[in-house]
Amino acid sequence: MADRMTEREAELRSGIRDRKRIVVKIGSSSLHHMKTGELNLTKMERLVRELCELKNQGKDVILVSSGAIAVGRRAVNLVPQDEDIPLKQACAAIGQARLMMIYERLFAEYNHVTAQILMTMHTMIEESSRRNAQNTFMKLLELGVIPVVNENDTVATHEVEDTFGDNDFLASVVAALTGADMLILLSDIDGMYTDDPRENSDAKLIHLIEKIDGRYEEYAKPTTGTSIGTGGMNAKINAAKVATGSGADMVIANGKDVSVIHKIMEGRNYGTLFTADPDSDFDISDYVNARIEGRF
Repeated sequence: MADRMTEREAELRSGIRDRKRIVVKIGSSSLHHMKTGELNLTKMERLVRELCELKNQGKDVILVSSGAIAVGRRAVNLVPQDEDIPLKQACAAIGQARLMMIYERLFAEYNHVTAQILMTMHTMIEESSRRNAQNTFMKLLELGVIPVVNENDTVATHEVEDTFGDNDFLASVVAALTGADMLILLSDIDGMYTDDPRENSDAKLIHLIEKIDGRYEEYAKPTTGTSIGTGGMNAKINAAKVATGSGADMVIANGKDVSVIHKIMEGRNYGTLFTADPDSDFDISDYVNARIEGRF
């Protein structure tokens, strides 16, 4: 149930209804059954239905989906503790194919076409490849296609300069690259808190952040609550800096019930809203280079 809003919050939330290009990111922990590690097919079907409904309303929709490595691990009976990089890349290759096959079938049920886009940091480093990626996104959206995006874990090594590190950052990069005006990060937590609610029962949910400053960075935790996911609250704060700086609103919300997507888009008070704070000097390559150098 959504909490009551202040007049300011209600005003800002109502503006979300008019957003035209929405990027939705869902993490591995939101896609799988925690006890078994298997995909939650019912939730995936509901997610696709939510996205198709946004598309039916005339909005552009992009899905950034984690889960490939976890799906691949299950296919060959490995456990999350297996950290051998070539093995993880093999799992990504297996899992990405399976994951995309499921998405294609589900979107087709609602008469929508999908396209797979796999990115590495190198896509964003080189101006020509960045421009090509942007052109591809724009043409797909023009054609009415719903792009499904993931990091190309098959070739990214996680030890050198070609890894995004987490799909929260990737989603914010995609939002900036495509000129999206709304980014929704579905996580395993209700939003941003004043402290980790798993450890501190007095932690308070923050409903609205209009300017990211030091106190919010102090609230963020660089950890996750599961063995499947990779992005903690610290990653989401960094994603918010990119998204809001590029001119998009961003909401962190709990992906336990994916119907939260249409509730957010209706202007209801779910999750934490970071309002757009456009930077006149915004350059996505600055954030990418900072990530490569370990400064972001």
